[in-house]
Amino acid sequence: MITFFVFLGLFALSFQIGAMSKVGYDEANNFSNDFLSVMNDTDGFGIFANNSMAALPMLIPGFGIPWGGYMAWSTGFGFAAIISTMPGLSDIQPLSILFLSPFGAIEIIAYSIAMSCSFHFVYNLIKKLKLKIEIKTILQSQIKPSFIGIGIVLALLLVAGFIEDYMIKLSQAA
Repeated sequence: MITFFVFLGLFALSFQIGAMSKVGYDEANNFSNDFLSVMNDTDGFGIFANNSMAALPMLIPGFGIPWGGYMAWSTGFGFAAIISTMPGLSDIQPLSILFLSPFGAIEIIAYSIAMSCSFHFVYNLIKKLKLKIEIKTILQSQIKPSFIGIGIVLALLLVAGFIEDYMIKLSQAA
């Protein structure tokens, strides 16, 4: 549980750092146009698929932690790009998107779980290697928890994708 909150904080910090980035007008305009065209052509399952492609590498032992930090930073950077092209949104605090929107909260929970799973896999591997337990036995003991983590992350992202799609469509109808 402690590692979950550590990675929740690290993800939020990386996102905030990305959101504080200065983005040039051309780069921001290109990003915003690409983002809006993708969002107009996608649905809940498409959002889920996109978020899953970002989250699944976070489950890779060891690699998942820096990948998660990078994804958080790049998402924050994307937020900064959108804000720089739409000054009317500049009053929105970046972290409020993560913690106050239903889909954002679910997504950050999923990403934090994925990064925690990556950490725990490596931690347990090192701990058991020190006890001179056979590598095959160690890996077999990690299979079930890994699949459970993957299932939880994917289920959360599926729910978040459909909630996000619903909220986007609701805002477009207004």
